[in-house]
Amino acid sequence: MRQQLSSINTTSPENMVTVNRHRYVSLFASDNRDFLLSSTGAQIKVSELQDKTVGIYFSANWYPQCQSFTKLLIQVYEQIKAKKGSTFEIIFVSCDEDLNAFNDYYQSNMPWLAIPFSDLESKKALNKKFEVEGIPCLIILQPNDEGILHDGVELIYRYGVDAYPFTKERLDELLKQEKEKHERQTLSNLLMNHDRDFLLAHSASKVVLVSSLIGKTIGLYFSAHWCLPSLKFTPKLITIYQKIKAKLSQQNEAQEDFEIIYVSSDHNQLEFDSSFSVMPWLALPFGDSTSKDLTKYFDITGIPSLIILGPDGKTVTKNGRSLINLYEEEAYPFTEVRVKLLEKKMDEDAKNLPSMEIHSGHRHELTLVSQDNGGGPFICCDCDEQGSGWAYQCIDCGYEVHTKCVRPVVQTTSA
Repeated sequence: MRQQLSSINTTSPENMVTVNRHRYVSLFASDNRDFLLSSTGAQIKVSELQDKTVGIYFSANWYPQCQSFTKLLIQVYEQIKAKKGSTFEIIFVSCDEDLNAFNDYYQSNMPWLAIPFSDLESKKALNKKFEVEGIPCLIILQPNDEGILHDGVELIYRYGVDAYPFTKERLDELLKQEKEKHERQTLSNLLMNHDRDFLLAHSASKVVLVSSLIGKTIGLYFSAHWCLPSLKFTPKLITIYQKIKAKLSQQNEAQEDFEIIYVSSDHNQLEFDSSFSVMPWLALPFGDSTSKDLTKYFDITGIPSLIILGPDGKTVTKNGRSLINLYEEEAYPFTEVRVKLLEKKMDEDAKNLPSMEIHSGHRHELTLVSQDNGGGPFICCDCDEQGSGWAYQCIDCGYEVHTKCVRPVVQTTSA
């Protein structure tokens, strides 16, 4: 079959259709099946996918991030399908643990097609072919075989329906528009809309004008009451926020030179009120459309997240949370120059750290690593927060902790 296909003149429109049909059949059919399931239980021939842009969606009912992304993907899918001349389809490849979970997830939520749950071989083959390392994962295939997009999830989060038809030309156009928009970025056009020029505050006036924050370093804190990592990080951020304010005061600088604004992903007003009541900073009103706009604009795919804006309103870093975890109040004002100084200091301090440590939270000996010799971005297995650069790592199983989180084993002596 491969020899026959290799001799086809693919410049012929008729032969191109044959190649496209064969491509999708070879991917999504099997020796015993030439169809896909619809959410109503109907069988749809794989051959009907010819000339369509196809998204392969790897997902599972048991993973909250998948459930969250699926809701967004359904909205985008239905918007694309409503477009005149749309030729887009999605095929669900289940990572669920049993048939009941598959049925519950697929039949009650998804409006697209699916590989039958019982076809384990096809699912394994697709996972292997596209090197799926995590879920949710959305692979985009073009009908004319112009390449494969592996970052469909990011594109949907970032651009939504505007990403369609997912061609190189369309994505280049969106990147150009995005670059121009970021170049025009100011605090006012980020935080204000036609109906509102203020933010919520805890002061007697209850509101603060956005215009009064121009010229200050601003942190946009994306968080929610229902998010467990947020519940752990928020108290730390409050402490660091207060220390930065105190440090500015000691240096005879205005405490108001730094502010944080809560951008809520709470489900309702009650959750928002509960979250904001413990925060000493400002907030966008609950339900304000700007919150969704900012989430999309800064490509927020997980919370908590801390975006830092400089006095000119431009983005300083999207890694504010990581910098807080690594350097605490010393991270301020979060600029590239400041971070490089802190990295240099960390390298100097690391020279005095032991090359090996026994950590009370792990059974194996841990080795000191840097970003250059086996380290890199990680989630600390002790405090569950982000880290990068120097860390203590278990060579055997990948367990990794911040250098500051190592708790030596206490030796006990018998009487």
